[in-house]
Amino acid sequence: MKPGIHPDYRPVVFRDASGDLSFLTRSTRSSEKTITWEDGKDYPVIDVEVSSASHPFYTGKATVLDTAGRVEKFRRRYGQRTGEPEAQG
Repeated sequence: MKPGIHPDYRPVVFRDASGDLSFLTRSTRSSEKTITWEDGKDYPVIDVEVSSASHPFYTGKATVLDTAGRVEKFRRRYGQRTGEPEAQG
């Protein structure tokens, strides 16, 4: 690697307040805010809106759309009507 062209790669805490999750990792991101970690050292903290602790897919609160049922309902309601020319394709 060329010296002097890469950003600093340092320990950073990412925190998801809504999911009550924090984890220490390494990143090039920086922040003015700091947090004291479990080891007693201060690290920059990055607040995130969504993580695996709060995302509906990972928490099991995701809803599945019934797309097949919705398509059939649409076809019944707005499908081919009598007297209209058939679509050529």
